[in-house]
Amino acid sequence: MTTPSLETDPIILREIESFTSVLHQNGVHAALEFLNRRTPHRYTGIYRFDADVLRNEALFDRYQPTPQQAGPVPMAVTYCSLVGQRQQPLEIQDASTDADIQGLIDTPVVSYCGVLIRDAEGQPYGTLCHYDMQRCQERTTDLPLLEAAAAQLYRYIRPANL
Repeated sequence: MTTPSLETDPIILREIESFTSVLHQNGVHAALEFLNRRTPHRYTGIYRFDADVLRNEALFDRYQPTPQQAGPVPMAVTYCSLVGQRQQPLEIQDASTDADIQGLIDTPVVSYCGVLIRDAEGQPYGTLCHYDMQRCQERTTDLPLLEAAAAQLYRYIRPANL
């Protein structure tokens, strides 16, 4: 099974258009909620790399949907750090059984799906990710939508005139 591409999948194109509309009409928190509705994960967030620390820029929590932010965490205990190091998407259905990541990260996060956010110069800025402290049901990924959303979210939270 192949992952649909942005250019050929009309459903993904419509979802990107819907995401863009929500982002520009209702802001970042509503856009994160839009993305979160598509996943079984509890949290959807934007995280920024800051040396050895990962800083939350925006967070949507399905069980507490009011806008909030998570505190900074050491980079070494995050799956986001792997996304930054590898510069490619990372999906973990169950960290306790995923041989590719066992022993790499010590975190209570069990399920994770994240994509890299690049800055205006193409350098790693942070991640857009879904995560949960419990195992999430298996489902087809939304990586094309997350990748398109990551680029738009960066431009939205860091406009060129800053």
